[in-house]
Amino acid sequence: MAGNGGETYDITSLLSGNDRDYVVRNNGDQVKIADLKDKTVGLYFSAHWCPPCRGFTPKLAETYQNLTSQSKPLEVIFISHDEDEESFTSYFSEMPWLAVPFSDSEARERLDKTFKIRGIPSLVMIDANGNLLTEKAVGFVREHMSDAYPFTPERFAELKEIAEAEKRNQTIRSILVRGERDYVFSSKGDKVPVSELEGKYVGLYFNDSRSGEWEEFTPILTQIHEKLKQNNENFEIVTVLLDDEESSFNDTLTKLPFYVIPFEDKSIEKLIRYFELRSLPTLVMIGSDGKTLRNNCADIIEEHGVDAWEGFPFSQEKMGILEEKAKAKLEQQTLESLLVRGEFNYVVRKDGTKIPVSDLVGKTIILYFSADWCGPCHAFLPKLIEEYNKIKSKHPDSFEIVFVSSDRDEDSYNDFYSSMPWLALPLDDPRKSFLKKTFKIRGIPSLIAIGPNGKTVSKDVRMLLTEHGAHAYPFTEERIKELQVEIENMAKGWPEKIKHELHESHELVLTKCGPYCCDGCDEMGGNWSYKCRECDFDLHPKCALEKADGEDMGEEDGKNAAQEGYVCEGDVCRKVE
Repeated sequence: MAGNGGETYDITSLLSGNDRDYVVRNNGDQVKIADLKDKTVGLYFSAHWCPPCRGFTPKLAETYQNLTSQSKPLEVIFISHDEDEESFTSYFSEMPWLAVPFSDSEARERLDKTFKIRGIPSLVMIDANGNLLTEKAVGFVREHMSDAYPFTPERFAELKEIAEAEKRNQTIRSILVRGERDYVFSSKGDKVPVSELEGKYVGLYFNDSRSGEWEEFTPILTQIHEKLKQNNENFEIVTVLLDDEESSFNDTLTKLPFYVIPFEDKSIEKLIRYFELRSLPTLVMIGSDGKTLRNNCADIIEEHGVDAWEGFPFSQEKMGILEEKAKAKLEQQTLESLLVRGEFNYVVRKDGTKIPVSDLVGKTIILYFSADWCGPCHAFLPKLIEEYNKIKSKHPDSFEIVFVSSDRDEDSYNDFYSSMPWLALPLDDPRKSFLKKTFKIRGIPSLIAIGPNGKTVSKDVRMLLTEHGAHAYPFTEERIKELQVEIENMAKGWPEKIKHELHESHELVLTKCGPYCCDGCDEMGGNWSYKCRECDFDLHPKCALEKADGEDMGEEDGKNAAQEGYVCEGDVCRKVE
């Protein structure tokens, strides 16, 4: 059974399998489950294919080794979500703890169901008496590492009080001073006392100098810094470089006009946890009193560019000024303002032919942000091509798509673009960066619709095409409202319940819902589903009714099924609901 605290489990029953009373080490040695009876046990649900898992595993390993070296009665058991034994073996080789054998899929699936695992990484802690301590230990380890031990509610309450006290008493010294180090470096390598930053506004700039985000964001931040200096604002920037190579760090240091925390300083990990770092770049704004004004100003700078300096120090009043400017800029938006930058006034066909942007004015244009390396992009592309052809057949002179690639090399770009029937921006085109910032592209595939007047019509074209297909054209609010009325009227004629051969154990009930992944065709859906809540099973009405009527739905190859069934956001890969 599972719950949110107060439950008791028998570790032997949880971890054992048919004729198996042991777990294994990564060298193949067997460890009797009975040997765990006096220990706190962490059940670690993870997978090698999951980026947030690979990011968390080293933190958990450091925590585990720190605690076991102190003879703390702790053990961790890896419950794999990998797709094959080779991936499991490779990933497990990095772990210092035990695992349920990959071959015992029945036990692994039973543990998933027992604790209702909906996202990974997940870490469930159970004490030596079998009492459930927490199902959310990943967050506690990320924030507190070994200080989270013994993972009891009392310890978490104590840590919360300590953190709140630190926030209440925060100063620039408490943020930047670590042990005997009470300085930061200048770009010349000089030690600058932290005391010189007291009474000033300070921006803590988290980034990695080897990332694309560094190349795009740092020049803009440098210009803002210069503008504020010219305006006599009392403002400094302290860079928290996340580079793991000292040569890269030293090279970057000489090029920066900002202060820098020393390479691999132990305060960096603490700052990452303290400010709950979730993305790069991040710019934390500290007030002249040493208190945090904003946890991240990077999105403001990405949206407004160098003009963001006018919003300093990003108070509510100053933000109002920036928002008014942005609103005025949006009202002046045209297709040319989006797609013309100096001599870059064209898009291209696959054969390299340049098409002037002026030829696209007056049409509905979809900006298609995608890449060859992106699994979901490949999965969505056939659907997009199908709906594109349908729209073009009816509106050949008033509709087009422009591919905006996030590929990293020419071969990948050309290979992916070769399957598309529409236009594109060249791979190394400087307009791509501007468009991603303008529309705040955080994930791909993303599709943005621009109307005939050059104004943004919709930022959610992917979902509109998934739900409505070509009928969504021209993607305006008025058209979507019309479609929703049509669907509501159609739903009145659909059966309330059906039996379906893809889910024979229960009836499927017609349910109004949000986005979901259809278990019949593996495509996204929304508005209405034939659902089994008990089994978390969904079918598009089209899939459900076609199959229920005995028609052939066709087959999907299921490629990348496990990954396609998850969405990776920030620090977790979640199953699509």
